[in-house]
Amino acid sequence: MISKKYKDMLSNKSIIRQFSEFAIARGAQIGYENVFDYSLGNPSVSPPQKFTDTMIDLLKNKNSVELHGYSQSLGIPAVREKIANYLNQRFGMNYTKEHIFMSTGAAGAIAHALRCVTAPGDEVLIFAPFFAEYWSYVNLSGAIMKVVPANVEDFQVNFEAFEEMLTEKVTAVLINTPNNPSGAVYTSKTLKRMADIMTAKSEEYGHDIFLISDEPYREIVFAGTEAPYVSKFYSNSICCYSFSKSLSIPGERLGYVAVNPECTDAEYIADMCGQVSRGIGHNCPPSIIQLAVAECLDITSDLSVYETNRNILYKELTSLGFECVKPGGTFYIFPKAPEKDAVAFCEKAKKYDLVLVPSDDFGVPGYFRMACCIDTEKAVRSLEAFRKFVQDENYFR
Repeated sequence: MISKKYKDMLSNKSIIRQFSEFAIARGAQIGYENVFDYSLGNPSVSPPQKFTDTMIDLLKNKNSVELHGYSQSLGIPAVREKIANYLNQRFGMNYTKEHIFMSTGAAGAIAHALRCVTAPGDEVLIFAPFFAEYWSYVNLSGAIMKVVPANVEDFQVNFEAFEEMLTEKVTAVLINTPNNPSGAVYTSKTLKRMADIMTAKSEEYGHDIFLISDEPYREIVFAGTEAPYVSKFYSNSICCYSFSKSLSIPGERLGYVAVNPECTDAEYIADMCGQVSRGIGHNCPPSIIQLAVAECLDITSDLSVYETNRNILYKELTSLGFECVKPGGTFYIFPKAPEKDAVAFCEKAKKYDLVLVPSDDFGVPGYFRMACCIDTEKAVRSLEAFRKFVQDENYFR
């Protein structure tokens, strides 16, 4: 008999993928250049030239067995050491390679971190709005995901709800900053207050509460926005990072777990990740990508297009009448829909070849997400489609 759990999941496919599939099908009909596809958060800029040059050099000059063979379970030691040193220099931390585990992107990092600090039945708190796949990441680990309602004023933390929901059953809190889908970046004030609350609750309950920080958009932060390093604020913290966005290499599936050296049992957690891999098969990401990334830790792709697109879209949408918290980072914008049913709104948008993602699966009904990682020329052309959409559907009258 096949697994009922995974069979049942077939009826709850990703809403993002559903709208992306529509965009592809519509593009086959009218030309994809004529579809304003804001569905999928797929980087639209090229990797930095140094990454490409490093790959070429490795292929030409490095031993092929080393390039294409399995790495050690925790990742290549020299790569882990370079990442630890880089984080120490940049953020004033005290990592060693023993605190670093190489993962298949941030998703793989979260999958490992959750299993290291929760047991089946433990509760994990996350904050709305959140990346929809968190349901699978948390619940398939055996833990139970609980959603703290959104603070829609600025998409910082709803602290009143957080304190109420941070019960004795909670052993981990999963945050995402800069945030997908809102683009909000948690401030130092937010992180300090969160850390103070978690510290007090840990002492009250007599057990650790871990903070797992999902940080794939760390480098996409816009002018005037503070982007503090989460692990500086709380000892029992685990950083989950991906190079997918910073280096524009999502298909290469590389990230890492960085365990705060001040964390309880910090000396065990990276090694435990290696044991988790034995059960979930996320171990040994590509050796050649580990080696290439290790030479590119202090650079990024040209990420400026995301701020350019943010500025264009935010200005036009707000001038049309949409309510929107201005994103401080990422390549997303998260306006409020002009009708309660965001799914209905996004379905209507398809008539104008605008592919937008309704917010229900992000835990905040009544909004829609736009992934602004498209060519700026296309973003500009989409503005007329928005104007026509708003006018024809009699929004903001």
